[in-house]
Amino acid sequence: MMVPAALLLLGALAAVLAPRLLARATWQDREPVVALWAWQCVVVAVLLCCLLSMALSASAAWQAVRGRLFAPAPHSVVDAYALAGGPWAATTAVTLALGGVWSAAMLAREIGRAAARRRRRRAELLVRAPLLPGEEPGGERLVVLEGERPDAWWLPGAAPQLVITTAALRRLKGQQLDAVLAHEQGHARARHNWLLHSSAALAGGFPQVPVFAAFRDEMHRLVELAADDMASRRFGRLTTALALVELNEDRGVFGPCPTPQAHVPQRVHRLLTPPDRLPPTRRLRLTAAAALVPVIPLLVAFGPGLRALG
Repeated sequence: MMVPAALLLLGALAAVLAPRLLARATWQDREPVVALWAWQCVVVAVLLCCLLSMALSASAAWQAVRGRLFAPAPHSVVDAYALAGGPWAATTAVTLALGGVWSAAMLAREIGRAAARRRRRRAELLVRAPLLPGEEPGGERLVVLEGERPDAWWLPGAAPQLVITTAALRRLKGQQLDAVLAHEQGHARARHNWLLHSSAALAGGFPQVPVFAAFRDEMHRLVELAADDMASRRFGRLTTALALVELNEDRGVFGPCPTPQAHVPQRVHRLLTPPDRLPPTRRLRLTAAAALVPVIPLLVAFGPGLRALG
């Protein structure tokens, strides 16, 4: 009964080594969309290792699970897995199942917190920008607020809205406002909020697992780079960079002291000195290679059965 153990070992190796390998990759800032895809594939591979190991361990521990899981399979396939029960099999299956329940609970908690924040911000928005007579809630995609601080943010939901302050309107010139809108629309169209929720849930539920902590940190960085690229392709890199500067220069992000928006100067520098994009063939190879990563646990799990059938 070596397959569940092999899957757990593979998942542990991926969880430890994958963040280090991806951190050394020099192409992530050049192709943030491909990097987002690669990180998702790595995390899915780790989760698949745990899920498949749980299923096979449960099959070894309990005949009822084995009967359901291997019901359509011939006896040669069942024999190939050598499903010998034991206390370790039941312990492994229960532990991994509890881990899955904990992950689901963390994701539900993260989604609930995000929904509560969204409701609170919408309520605050209605107070600061009350509806006019005859105006329907969520009818406008752009909401302008009186404010002395330049700011703009996208409020997701059934009727997503871009909220921008009057100070930002005074600062943003020409197509800079369009670039800000395109940036926030890029987040909404790519469903970046779901990536942020899932990565935060995994990192919060399993803070000691390196791949989950790195996944959360990289998602926050890469989604901004991807949205910057979406805006710059429509309105130019200089316009997008100037819009970032106008919105953030009063927050001290360009000073020597670190701030929560410390990534903004790097984003501006990247826009002003854009790295060369990878050739299309290499982008395709990286995308295909990342897509093959979750296949490895499947090959390990189904390998004995496929060899028995062959």
